[in-house]
Amino acid sequence: MAVHKCSIIADPSGYGWEYAENIFEELKNRGKNKGFELKPNEVNVETFRDEEIKPRIKSNVRKRNCYFVHNPNLSPIEWSLQLDLINQALKKSSAQEIIDVFTYTMFSRQDRKEESRVPVSVRVIARNIEEYAHRAMTIDFHNQIALDCAYDIPFDNLSPYPTVVEHIKKTNPGILKNLAVMSPDVGGLRRARDFAGRIGVRELIVGDKYRKKAGEIESFRIIGDVERKNVFIVDDLVDSGNTLIRSCQEVKNRGAERVYAYATHGLFTEGIKKVTDNFDKFFIGDTRKLDKENISNLEIISFVPLFAEAIYRTSEGDSLSELFK
Repeated sequence: MAVHKCSIIADPSGYGWEYAENIFEELKNRGKNKGFELKPNEVNVETFRDEEIKPRIKSNVRKRNCYFVHNPNLSPIEWSLQLDLINQALKKSSAQEIIDVFTYTMFSRQDRKEESRVPVSVRVIARNIEEYAHRAMTIDFHNQIALDCAYDIPFDNLSPYPTVVEHIKKTNPGILKNLAVMSPDVGGLRRARDFAGRIGVRELIVGDKYRKKAGEIESFRIIGDVERKNVFIVDDLVDSGNTLIRSCQEVKNRGAERVYAYATHGLFTEGIKKVTDNFDKFFIGDTRKLDKENISNLEIISFVPLFAEAIYRTSEGDSLSELFK
């Protein structure tokens, strides 16, 4: 049996290390470490007095496939800089292949030029990653079309919805009765359709919003009938939560009975309870570390098994698309 020499790499001071350890344990528990040598490896980031940083990879990575699980709880500037320096360190250390693993990919919402004299930031980040990495992996990237256009290296965008639907069916099956699925905006309709198709719901509700700048909704209307139905709102991320809150308020005003929500990435920049207090149940992915203390209606869905399987299949040369059929 061929042995694939791999290293899973992360900063032990951040959430990326916790995620990397869980991925490693998941593969061991499944017995998928046979013929698959996956060793955790620390990358320590030293900060100097003038706030320059120097990452150093602890152990040898020569001729190994290196999966770098980046810390999603860094500030965007730290996230971007550490990514560049660690990728370059891996390349200079003779890694055979560098695969960046992003549980949450920053700058993904800046995917087009909406006004004069601004960058298309997703493209800038893509160029930096492509300089050193051979491929990348994430989950529920904000805009799949922008992802395909921005990157020339292979970039696997994992779908969260098989995992989400399986979780809800096991833990909260009653939620799926008399249900309408809603996208809070037109851009998220594809996600809502994917989720609805997996639970057997045909009718979709769409929120049509208009805003002049991020976080401030000028107008909002609901397309579809929600009267006397339970509504499940699906989105890729929650930032301030204003769009989800407005969506919830509007469907309740139109006669919805219970309102639930799911988002893959939880930023919660204005607090978690501000958002969750509006819903009967709120589901969130574990792609960023959250403090859910004393929030009884918040439930975290783990994507560790999904990332573990995707890493294993990547190393084995197996199909990832089969995971989502």
